[in-house]
Parts: sequence; C-alpha cells; structure tokens
Amino acid sequence: MKVIDHIKNAKETKFSFELLPPLKGKGIQSIFDTIDPLMEFNPPFIDVTYHREDFIYKERENGLLEKVSYRKRPGTVAICAAIMHRYKVDAVPHLICGGFTKEETENALIELNFLGIDNVLVIRGDSRKAESQFIPTPGGHSYASDLLGHVSNMNKGIFLHEDIDENMGTDFCIGVAGYPEKHFEAPNMKSDIKYLKHKVDLGAEFIVTQMFFDNQKYVDFVALCRENDINIPIIPGLKPITNSKQIITLPKVFHIDLPEDLSEAVNKCKNEQDVKQVGVEWLIQQSKELIKLGAPVLHYYTMGNANPTYQIAKAVF
Repeated sequence: MKVIDHIKNAKETKFSFELLPPLKGKGIQSIFDTIDPLMEFNPPFIDVTYHREDFIYKERENGLLEKVSYRKRPGTVAICAAIMHRYKVDAVPHLICGGFTKEETENALIELNFLGIDNVLVIRGDSRKAESQFIPTPGGHSYASDLLGHVSNMNKGIFLHEDIDENMGTDFCIGVAGYPEKHFEAPNMKSDIKYLKHKVDLGAEFIVTQMFFDNQKYVDFVALCRENDINIPIIPGLKPITNSKQIITLPKVFHIDLPEDLSEAVNKCKNEQDVKQVGVEWLIQQSKELIKLGAPVLHYYTMGNANPTYQIAKAVF
C-alpha cells in the first residue's frame, strides 16, 4: 500500500520510524530486535536507509596500496522484503544517488517492484567520509531531482534503454526530503523551496523532514510550502537526544539548531542517563504538540536504538 494512501485513510496521526541496516556481519535478528517492541504502535510503514559505498586502502604484496570499495551497512532491499513478510507492513527503502550508476539504479527499482514494494524515499545521499562534498558516481545521478525523474519515468513505462507499454511500468509512491531549517548547501530558503517544488512537479507525493527540535520550524516550513503550491503531506522527522555529545554533533552533522532550553537542560544533567531522559521528555512534548497541529505521521529516526522511541511512543500513541 502506498504511503499517500495510508495517510488519506488515517483518522488520526500515525506512528512510523526509520531503521539503519545492521553493520556488515550482523544478522537479520538485530533488525527484528529493533522492530519487535515498536510494532505495538501499529506503524503503517517502516523506512530503511541506504548507505553508499566507501573506500579503504589495502596494502598489496608489492607494497602498493589498492583502493577497495566496500559497504558498511548492506542489505536494504533484503531487509525491506523481510519486514514486509514478517510484519505485514509496508517498507520504504531509501533510494540514493551515490554509489550507483543509472543502470544499477534501474535494476534495483525493477527488483523492488518485483518484490511488491510500493514506496521509495528519493534522496541524493551523503558524501563519502573522505570527501568534503558530494561527488556523483560516474554514470550515476548527481541530484535527487534527477533520480526522482528516473523513478517517475519508470512509473510511466519509460526505461533507460527501451520504452515499455505504460501498463508494464512501475507504480512507486515517491517521497522526498524536506528541510525546515534549509538544506545546508542551499544559499537560502527561497532557493531550497524552489527545488522542493520542482521535485513535487516531477512526481513526489510526500515529504519527510530533516529532524528538528523546535516545532515552530515545522509550522513555518509547512506554511512556506503551502504558499509555494507544495500541497503534498509533510511528515515531521524526529529524533530524541540520547547522549550529551549530541548537542554538539547534531548541529554540526545535520546543520540544525537546538533550542536554548534543550541544550541548557542537557548541560545541567549529572550523567548520561539523565540526558536520555531529557531527550525523551522533550520529544514526548514535541510529539504531542505536533499531533495537535495535525501532522499526518510522526516519523522517528531510531539510529539503531529502539528504546527511546518506544518510551516516546508509549507516552504519545
């Protein structure tokens, strides 16, 4: 079932969450251990992230270094299939530009379609750790809008190297990312909204936001979208602070602001357990307010740790 249909059919705000594939070497049970407690809150869909390849250098026998590609968190497609089979809920795989040629992207989409996966979240993806900016894969997509256009064409029966009858095309519901505090590469919010509107025109049907900790940011973002004829559902993305280091790392990595009240509360904590409790309580209040504001879904970034999200959902849903 499509995300957009889940939202249309819902009579109240729904709960969903995002998963990280386990590190290479771990089994599927680690995913089930994260999902099992959260199924109490009846998520209509679960997101599964995709991570681009990175590089390591291995020394060869002759002493020269060999550049080797590897993925730390493989298995997104398989995890989506396992989730749908075990829990009978929809899985939403992330689809990224980095690490894939256009042909590889199309093959992955054909596989997802074959598995009965109805939704994808289209994003550009992050740069590699050693790179200061995003460098596209040769023969791949450079921008999320290009990747989105690729999926939209496949929905119309237009494939890379041949046209197929429209009835044989895919039928993905496409989601995209939104940034209440502006994408860090956009020169200003007006420019960011312009590109978001372009994605909607290309076929995006729902938006999932970057995390934020001040609900006014979400309110203002939704209003700005509506003023610019972006009328698709906007799902707030939420993440609880779970350790004291995050008041520094989250703004740095995700280019977001933390409210003064939140950072001061964390700084006053005597230990990390107190920090976790502050993070959970902040998200509980934030979540309750977003429900009153009419958010269609509350989407939680678990980062591989289900417990804080469980505590929040238990108090909210």
